[in-house]
Amino acid sequence: MKITINQQTFEVAESATLQAIISDKLDGNTKGIAVAVNDTVIAKAVQNSYLLQPNDSIIIIQATQGG
Repeated sequence: MKITINQQTFEVAESATLQAIISDKLDGNTKGIAVAVNDTVIAKAVQNSYLLQPNDSIIIIQATQGG
């Protein structure tokens, strides 16, 4: 199925969870991120069980440190 992550289209498995996709796309570096699916923020506690649907739009924001 097709999903969009930060305005880029990807093909993923039908049974893909949000956590699996995030971990894959960020090479396991999931600290300091916020995730929204279809403009709704998804809590980290439910990302592992959140099943993606065709055409979902995911936004991943990663905090950076600086000053």
